[in-house]
Amino acid sequence: MNAKRPKLHHLNWNLLHTFLVIVEERSITRAADRLLVRQPSVSAALQRLEETLGGQLVQRDSRRFVLTKRGELLYKECVDIYRSVARIGDKLSEEHDELTGLVRLQVVTHVVLPALDRALTLLNRKHPSVTVRIDVATSQDIVRAVSQKLSPFGICLLPNPLAGLNCRRLLREEFGILCGRDHALHGRRDVPLQDLTDEPFIALACGQDGALEPMVSLREGAGLGSRTVGASPNLEEVARMIAAGMGIGILPLASVQDAVDSGVLWNLSSASDDLGADLYLISSPAMDMSAAEIAFQGLLEAQLEAEDQQPPALQSGFPAEIPHLPL
Repeated sequence: MNAKRPKLHHLNWNLLHTFLVIVEERSITRAADRLLVRQPSVSAALQRLEETLGGQLVQRDSRRFVLTKRGELLYKECVDIYRSVARIGDKLSEEHDELTGLVRLQVVTHVVLPALDRALTLLNRKHPSVTVRIDVATSQDIVRAVSQKLSPFGICLLPNPLAGLNCRRLLREEFGILCGRDHALHGRRDVPLQDLTDEPFIALACGQDGALEPMVSLREGAGLGSRTVGASPNLEEVARMIAAGMGIGILPLASVQDAVDSGVLWNLSSASDDLGADLYLISSPAMDMSAAEIAFQGLLEAQLEAEDQQPPALQSGFPAEIPHLPL
């Protein structure tokens, strides 16, 4: 039994920081790239940490990456430690009236939000010593991180506001059912949904799992996706597979408008299909934010308020073009 007890005198911050990055990246390889070290070094650090703590932290193989219960507990502690370390800078710089620290924000893929861009510009201008980290994640993972106080802010797609969280609706994003120009249905308008149910489907990976992900509701509500032949967490790659004729898929229309206009992609859906989802800014009222995070929150809220005072205009949560789309 003594061999299983954690050897805390061997524990150091480098091991914990490496574990934190591994979990955030959900990959040994991506963690090594981020830490600028070789992959064997990251694997060895994880193994040494598991030996030090007397148990497995991560279940991993070529297809999945899952934290054990022990790994979940350690990750939460590492986040708290990291935030405490970040706050040290805030405390030490107070007397110099220079704000420092880290602002973390999680967003769904391809968010375009002018208010956010302006808030980041003002933050850098007013507090140049503050650093910012923006991570792309699924809506489900963003809600989970904010709910568990692992991340202070999130911008995600939700079917409805969530109890226990501050949820501010930002905009409505319209989606379409798309095919490539070599697809048999290219050129047809207002195709009935029942004619699409058996079509091969290309899925945006963030819409694969999780009841909180509106992409799932859109797909299942339209009765699509019974045969998924391709998937990617990257919107451009989903569009690439659709354009290649592999199958149909659901994507935000604003992000593929240029491809639709040029005929590379074709919108099979009609206005009556009512495919859409709401983009929200979420935060936890129970989160103990750092001074840098509070400053950023104030700037973002001010920009959103100013935007609300503007006359209504067409806005999108996604970019209006897809680079490198094959022709």
